[in-house]
Amino acid sequence: MTEDELKIVRRAYAMQIMAAVQIAGENIESSFAQIPREDFLGPGPWPIFRRRRNYVLTPADDPVYLYTDEVVGIVPERHINNGQPSLHAYLLGRAAPREGDHIVHVGAGVGYYTAIMAHVVGPSGRVTAIEFEPDLAARAKANLANYTNVCVIHGDGSTALFEPADVIYVNAGATRPADAWLAQLKNSGRLILPLTTDKGFTASDWSNMHLRGAVFLVVRQGTEFHTQWISPVAIYPCHGMRDMASENALAAAFERGGWKRVKRLYRTDDVRDERCWLRAPGWCLAYE
Repeated sequence: MTEDELKIVRRAYAMQIMAAVQIAGENIESSFAQIPREDFLGPGPWPIFRRRRNYVLTPADDPVYLYTDEVVGIVPERHINNGQPSLHAYLLGRAAPREGDHIVHVGAGVGYYTAIMAHVVGPSGRVTAIEFEPDLAARAKANLANYTNVCVIHGDGSTALFEPADVIYVNAGATRPADAWLAQLKNSGRLILPLTTDKGFTASDWSNMHLRGAVFLVVRQGTEFHTQWISPVAIYPCHGMRDMASENALAAAFERGGWKRVKRLYRTDDVRDERCWLRAPGWCLAYE
């Protein structure tokens, strides 16, 4: 397939993804249309995660096979994937990055969605990409070498140092928000926060995914953190942000239901129990 033909395929792929999630965002659609996914996933054939059960190789190494709304294995033997495009389009749409913004991408993998973010914020913006796995961080650095507005850091996304951000996009499942994510979020900044139980990634029964993982949008307004549920999720665990007390509280909260009523995130133990959907040491998610 020629590059001109691939441009047409990418444009159709981007349009279909945006239509699927019903998010309006010309900058996001344009970024999906222009960033070549094959530049980040290594040589084909590629392992596609089918029906949330196993990997199936594409019939050939033609990049056209990458322009569907499918999860592609990066390191399939460790269940590390390049995530579903429509989910990322939806989450980016809710994060609402703008030209000139600083985005911190925690769990950047091999950099495909980092590149999309870099395109969205443009040359006046920047992306700090943090990846814990050394082999993936090395691949991301190589893949993003020509993106002058991207800095790739190999490190723990919960403790790595970064400058204040307009958007913090966490691409791994935590049991609680890292203090650094909340502290370094600018006023009116947006945090995409996946919270998952220990069964949120390894469970074989995916029909109950909504009981094991959820993505919350956290918006900082001064000292307050306004919060809302935006999606169920099953995602690779976030190194450094898995603690037993918060995981237990999260699992119990999912069992009770009511996550769509969450309105606030508090960094305190002072909120009354009846106001909380989830309470763990030092923080809670509350209904008001």
